[in-house]
Amino acid sequence: MAIQVGDSLPDVKLVRMTDSGPEAVQTGDYFKGRRIALFSVPGAFTPTCSARHLPSFVERADELKAKGIDEIVGTAVNDAFVMGAWGKSGNVGDRVTLLADGNGDFADALGLTMDGSGFGLGRRGQRFSMVVEDGVVTQLNVEAPGEYRVSSAEHMLGQL
Repeated sequence: MAIQVGDSLPDVKLVRMTDSGPEAVQTGDYFKGRRIALFSVPGAFTPTCSARHLPSFVERADELKAKGIDEIVGTAVNDAFVMGAWGKSGNVGDRVTLLADGNGDFADALGLTMDGSGFGLGRRGQRFSMVVEDGVVTQLNVEAPGEYRVSSAEHMLGQL
């Protein structure tokens, strides 16, 4: 069953790329005590994800933070090295933190996976955005397959 508004995020290990290499983070600790805008893309460097979804959060970071968001986090079923390279390519700087869900454990625990094997992608996370306050989902926007409408930073801003 997919996560819903009012549910707590599952406590899963994700990985972020730092200057000194990959660093594991536990979602239970990472999201505790803060208001985070979280978005997921099916894959780093894929067309819509790179041209529209990631840039929407990079470009709107200041506006989201002005509305009370403490941090913006993006995730994908990719390894930390790919996510680190994608962040550099997308000029995220300190505006967006990218966390790798290399094995898809987070997407699976959220109940938000998709089968991308028809495109050679295997099992991936669905495209979504959510606001998480102290580990609890307070806003959730899950895209229909092949869509990009409700998971954008612009849409989230309209809901805050």
